[in-house]
Amino acid sequence: MIQALKTLCIATSVLLVSQAMLAAKDSSAPDSTQVWTFKQKEHGWTPYRDCTLDVKDNLLQVNSTGKDPHFGRELKSPAGWKKVKVRLRAPNRLRGELYWKTEQKNGYADERSEKFDTRGNNKDWQDLTFVFYADSPLTGLRFDPSSRKGLVEIESISLEDSEPPRSATATPVDQIKLLEGYKVELLYSVPTDVEGSWVSMTIDPKGRLIASDQYGALYRITPAKIGAKTNDTQVEKLNVDMGMAHGLLYAFDSLYAVVNGGDTRPSGLYRLKDTNGDDQFDDVQFLREIKGAGEHGPHAIILSPDKKSLYIAAGNHTDLPNPEKSLVPRNWDEDLLLPRLWDARGHAAGKLAPGGWICRTDPEGKEFELVSSGFRNEYDIAFNPEGELFTYDADMEWDVGSPWYRPTRVNHVTSGSEFGWRSGTGKWPAYYPDSLPAVVNIGQGSPTGIVFGTGTKFPAKYQQSLFISDWSYGIIYAVHMKPEGASYVATYEKFASATPLPVTDLVVNPVDGALYFTIGGRRTQSGLYRITYTGKESTAPVSATPAELAGYRALRRDLEKYHEQQNEEVVYKVWPYLGHADRHIRYAARIALEHQPVEQWQNCVLIEQDPATLINAGIALARNGKPAVKHALLEKLNGLDWAALSQTEKMDLLRLYQLVFIRLGEPTERERIDVLAQIDKSYPASDVFMNRELSRLLVYLNAPKVIERTLALQDKALTQEEQIHYAKVLSSLASGWNNDLRKRYFEWYLKSTAHKGGRSFDKFLVNIRAEAIKTLTDAEEKALKPVLEINLEKAEPVPQGPPRPVVKKWTVDELLHAANNDDGQRNFERGREMFAVAACFKCHRFAGEGGTIGPDLTGVGGRFNAQNLLESIIEPSKVISDQYASTMFILDDGRVVNGRVINLSGKNLMVLTDMTNPSDLASINRDSVEEMMPSKSSMMPTGLVDTLTKEEALDLLAYLRSGGNSKHELFKKKD
Repeated sequence: MIQALKTLCIATSVLLVSQAMLAAKDSSAPDSTQVWTFKQKEHGWTPYRDCTLDVKDNLLQVNSTGKDPHFGRELKSPAGWKKVKVRLRAPNRLRGELYWKTEQKNGYADERSEKFDTRGNNKDWQDLTFVFYADSPLTGLRFDPSSRKGLVEIESISLEDSEPPRSATATPVDQIKLLEGYKVELLYSVPTDVEGSWVSMTIDPKGRLIASDQYGALYRITPAKIGAKTNDTQVEKLNVDMGMAHGLLYAFDSLYAVVNGGDTRPSGLYRLKDTNGDDQFDDVQFLREIKGAGEHGPHAIILSPDKKSLYIAAGNHTDLPNPEKSLVPRNWDEDLLLPRLWDARGHAAGKLAPGGWICRTDPEGKEFELVSSGFRNEYDIAFNPEGELFTYDADMEWDVGSPWYRPTRVNHVTSGSEFGWRSGTGKWPAYYPDSLPAVVNIGQGSPTGIVFGTGTKFPAKYQQSLFISDWSYGIIYAVHMKPEGASYVATYEKFASATPLPVTDLVVNPVDGALYFTIGGRRTQSGLYRITYTGKESTAPVSATPAELAGYRALRRDLEKYHEQQNEEVVYKVWPYLGHADRHIRYAARIALEHQPVEQWQNCVLIEQDPATLINAGIALARNGKPAVKHALLEKLNGLDWAALSQTEKMDLLRLYQLVFIRLGEPTERERIDVLAQIDKSYPASDVFMNRELSRLLVYLNAPKVIERTLALQDKALTQEEQIHYAKVLSSLASGWNNDLRKRYFEWYLKSTAHKGGRSFDKFLVNIRAEAIKTLTDAEEKALKPVLEINLEKAEPVPQGPPRPVVKKWTVDELLHAANNDDGQRNFERGREMFAVAACFKCHRFAGEGGTIGPDLTGVGGRFNAQNLLESIIEPSKVISDQYASTMFILDDGRVVNGRVINLSGKNLMVLTDMTNPSDLASINRDSVEEMMPSKSSMMPTGLVDTLTKEEALDLLAYLRSGGNSKHELFKKKD
């Protein structure tokens, strides 16, 4: 009995001591949970500033007395995810903040806080919940109730361990769509508040991954073995003062880091070594400064195929690092015939050629050599097994809807190549012969990491694929290359995708043959994933065969060897290839020629008889010659038989005339008349893009009646891009107008209010009109005042013509029956016109024209039959392409948003809800999303062909099936 009483007394004492230590902590709660219910005055919370605390009726009375009231308490809680709940009421709306501090960061700061807004003006109880991550044991909480005087009553405050919030967990694998036969694992969800957002990776010799936070440190990851539990993945922060790297590479027994915009160290190339064998990098060498920062700064670094040098890529906000050598002739310039307008929102204003670049250097970074230029913002580069270099270059999404917009594209990076990025309206069309075209256009997106499938344990097709990442849309594409001539053509398919899945980098791990990728960037939630093949196809390694290196690609490489030589013999060796049928051969030969002193070969140009050779050699002479050669070169070009030239030769000649006037000087009056005699009669042409170049050149030369002809083309133009082009070229022309032409020109701007585009689109139209207004006389400006005073950005859209009446609600069966029994000759021009009438050009690119919000339809005729095409047009929701499927977001406030995520920032998803208006985006906070699911409705509207007659609909179908080829058999006269 006595012993039992002793035991009871001891237990009671322990309980009382525990209660005293915890103050008002709920004794029934586990150690990781603390609850304060304020049933007594000893609650442990302390007024810090501008407030008093009291307890009344089991409530904590917080009386704010000044402008910055806050109170808090010291405490102890293990590191990890935490949840704080506060139940309070106040007579007024509260806009406050909860702060926390930890052992590692023992102070209150904005980066360790969560804001709240009670919204309302009543005395009802409100429950606030805060979820955050403590990087080390939690040591204190601070509550800032409001920035106004008054009383706040708090019933309870609780602290407990928590699961990460939805926005703090990497996208679950069950939301990721993969090709059949593949498996994806989430190896690690990166705690954003502690380890940042990972944007680059490399593999060390032990098969471990090294990753860099965009704004922080380096981390080394030992991935769980394939088949093991993913939580066996080990992550450690490297004990070295290095990070903020957009490019990482382990080579030459070193870790190379391309630092981007560091506050504590300059951007550039660094080399890290482990000199004492402790598996940590203790030696950091700064090899080369690369001036540039931010998302268009210095990026990836990779090893050359011969494993003797390094290749580095940088975006268009990055200065060239004074390369000691250059495969690109050092005569780059803007090369714009007519005045350029900078981006209407100021992006990249003042940035000039050469734009984004790729350089090669030695392991010590002592000698840099420029390999290629003219990119917008290529983030990563990769070699295929044959040693050919590729990149995935960015678009300028704010330019969507304009004639100077260029989609994201995969480029074959050959020696001395130029890809024509110029800021604002100055971007070169892909057909300019002084640049090179894309291997394949992808469309809108945000290119990040790329890698070839070499070394993966994948089927042969995917070992040979180039995997490219689209950060904005959350897609990994597999690009399938096929050699064609001296370069490649390609198709692509969606390999992996999810919403959101902001992929930042890709690597192949040679240890396990898996494809690893990270998501993150812009402080979005980061994660590490692994993709393996689980299907039944053979995964035996595939290697390049000698036959694949033969033909035109071998010839191109032989010509490229002369890019590093300066020898009179080079001129005679490359001259026969200047007029070659293959564009890449012509280009390689011209670059070799431009590396030779112009005095050695300029006379060869002036005596050349072959038109193709003369034109390409003439481009080299215009870019390198002195003004004194201008007249002789123009005389030579004017002697060509325009009618006998091929379409390509005509387009190249028009560009050459531009380069002559840009580089060698304005024409004399005699030269102007002679050039007009050569080209003026061809305007307008039957080809849209030839009309673009003719209008550019003829406006510059002030050709007779060029205004009337150009306005006539604008009136009948089927795409907004074509209309805007003509408005832009005429905006700089001051003479040749009359009152009627002026009125007609400026009234077009009122019609342009119906056009839609990217974020800069509307302002670009305003700025183009402003340039045109500068050419007006005072009298003209006064006469046009009513039209000129209209605010284009606020004006109601003006219809371009009366609406077409509905003919009937067509069904697939009706039009399919008509198509199957059609023996007539289809009309190409009317088919193209119906493509515009049905608003297809608004969203889709076809034969180089139109928008890019939807898929490029140029090749659909080769992939789908008439029934498939009609189903896509008439019943767009029947089969929705994964690549362009939208997502349904169900939000916690009851709203439902349908659209495609096209951008991210932190927790915010930017969602495109209307394909016809790409600048109108909805912002969704990930924490407000209750559920996401694939939308069952296509973003493509229905009823687009209901205003078409049967004959018009059949012409549209024929146009789609033709791929834009006016000579297709569908348009030939039937026997």
